[in-house]
Amino acid sequence: MQTSVTFKNLDPSEHLKAYVGEKLNRFDKYLYNPAEANVVLSVEKFRHLAEINITGDRLNINGKEETGDMYSAIDLVLDKLENQIKKNKQKIRKHRSGSKVRQKDFIDEDTEGLDEETADRVVVRNIEYKPMDVEEAIMQMDLVNDNFLVFTNARTDRVNVLYRRKDGHYGLIQPSG
Repeated sequence: MQTSVTFKNLDPSEHLKAYVGEKLNRFDKYLYNPAEANVVLSVEKFRHLAEINITGDRLNINGKEETGDMYSAIDLVLDKLENQIKKNKQKIRKHRSGSKVRQKDFIDEDTEGLDEETADRVVVRNIEYKPMDVEEAIMQMDLVNDNFLVFTNARTDRVNVLYRRKDGHYGLIQPSG
């Protein structure tokens, strides 16, 4: 990792530079591509501030800590950055792999018992439905400009399906019994 250390109101120290560089090298296992770290170490009266910005691997992570000791400020800000990097990497990993896996899991779950050819043709769509009367369902369908709407009929408390027919009229499917 490329590291640049800047000192403000503090005498430059090779020991502090080496300490920061050594601690930042542990992040190389999380970052696949070369990363750049900008470190600003400053002292304001009795406060020791450590600010680190890491850029690389499509991430831009910032952290800032303030304590009474420079080494503890560096350790605390590095712990913060490590948590941020882990969180971002896990989010990316989950986002990349999860979408396909989750969709397939839902389809497998809902198409159990069907042969493979039929299961490939079935598209599963989970929807929420709420109680309303038929007139309100027609208005809702016109607003959304959808071809069908699943709702609970407020009068019968049963699930109904309202759909748009090819002739422009509406069809209503309701359970019998």
